[in-house]
Amino acid sequence: MTNASEIKLPENIPEHVAIIMDGNGRWARSRGLPRMAGHRAGVDNLRRIIEAAAEYGIKYLTIYAFSTENWKRPPAEVKGLINILEDVIDRELKSLDENGVQLRHIGRLEQLRPELQAKVKQAIKITEENDRLILNVAWNYGGRDEIVCAIREMIADGIEPEEITESTVGRYLFTSESPDPDLIIRTSGEMRVSNFLIWQGAYSEWYVTKTYWPDFDPEELLEALNVYAQRERRYGRISGKALPR
Repeated sequence: MTNASEIKLPENIPEHVAIIMDGNGRWARSRGLPRMAGHRAGVDNLRRIIEAAAEYGIKYLTIYAFSTENWKRPPAEVKGLINILEDVIDRELKSLDENGVQLRHIGRLEQLRPELQAKVKQAIKITEENDRLILNVAWNYGGRDEIVCAIREMIADGIEPEEITESTVGRYLFTSESPDPDLIIRTSGEMRVSNFLIWQGAYSEWYVTKTYWPDFDPEELLEALNVYAQRERRYGRISGKALPR
């Protein structure tokens, strides 16, 4: 496990880091392996990053595990990804719970078979008192779908148009119990948002690396944190630094 006491951490650690874990398939192809080997390598790496995030003092970690668009992939790959989800719950839940990780799900579970839905809900229940690290797993998640769901629920609750504010919308999002991400990391070098946290990420800082997800290690996570610490987050305001004359 990463030992934060042995490394120099930046003073300004982001409270919430979100990650688009991209590049599993290309990682596998570059090694002459099937795509599912890349996904399994990505899951193995996730364990390292969760441990590092907790050691570094990150309080919320959101991972993009399966998007609403991923259902368009070949059926065998979709089935394999669902099997990986179940396998991870079976193998990792005890360790996550013992290490103070609270699991949350954002997105929709309806398309999973009832037995797997029950496993996910049970994992959430078992870890609900943990507070060392909040791990949001975005499974069957899409930013546009999330906003549509929020609108429908506001209408169903009878909220009048003039009562709707940004704060109101935030309360109806899947992430209502988490702060907006301070830092969003995307691996594999792609320069796209990919329908991920499109409301919550409005003012997030971004870190994009060409490293494929299975090779994104705790050292590169630390590098991302160091880059973040050097940024000045202005939220539309003018820089606090003196302007050149």
